[in-house]
Formats: sequence, structure tokens, C-alpha cells
Amino acid sequence: QVQLVQSGRGLVQAGGSLRLSCAASGRTLYNYTMGWFRQAPGKGREFVAAIRWSGGSTYYADSVKGRFTISRDNAKKMVYLQMNSLKPGDTAVYYCAAGWGNPTMESTKYADWGQGTQVTVSS
Repeated sequence: QVQLVQSGRGLVQAGGSLRLSCAASGRTLYNYTMGWFRQAPGKGREFVAAIRWSGGSTYYADSVKGRFTISRDNAKKMVYLQMNSLKPGDTAVYYCAAGWGNPTMESTKYADWGQGTQVTVSS
């Protein structure tokens, strides 16, 4: 099991930037994929981005490609989501997640989840 603790929340105006952080502890992450998902009010959980811990390959939803960047710090066991050019449609609760194996957009493949972080983008 991987324990995930998120930090970095806020209210930002459209066009602004925000960085979310996720601290991982517990098992070694070598064979894990770390993902970010989001859930807007009244909607299902949506894939945002993922990174393979080993090698650092990254994957993005089309809706955030070119605006968001996922990264990880091996030494600190941290995962980050840098969000630029934010839009009101990005407003959601953002979740960090850990799943064993190759990257996937399917939330059910991620066994461990952070507590969630509210991101609100005003127009």
C-alpha cells in the first residue's frame, strides 16, 4: 500500500497557475504509476495525467495537454502537477493516485488515493 498526502490548493483567476503536490510513502514506487484525477461537482472522476515512476514517461488527457505538466522527484518521493493557463472548466477536486504497473486512464486501476485538493478557477 502507498500512502498519499496532497498539498497545494487554492482559488485562482482564469489564465493563472497553480501547483499541486503529492507526498508518497510506504512501498517502493519503482513499478508504480502515479496519476492525477479530478472530479467536478455532479461529474465522474476524470483522468488528468500520469507518470511512470520508473523512466518518467508521461501521459495527459487531451483537455490539459500543453497546459499541465506532471513530474516526480525520486529522492523526495513527491509527485507534482503544474497547472498553467487555467480555465473555469478546470475547477474540480484533484486527486493524486498510485497504481501498480503501466500507466492507464482508468481510475479503477489505481489502488491508493490522496485526500483530494479543491481547485477553483474564477472567470
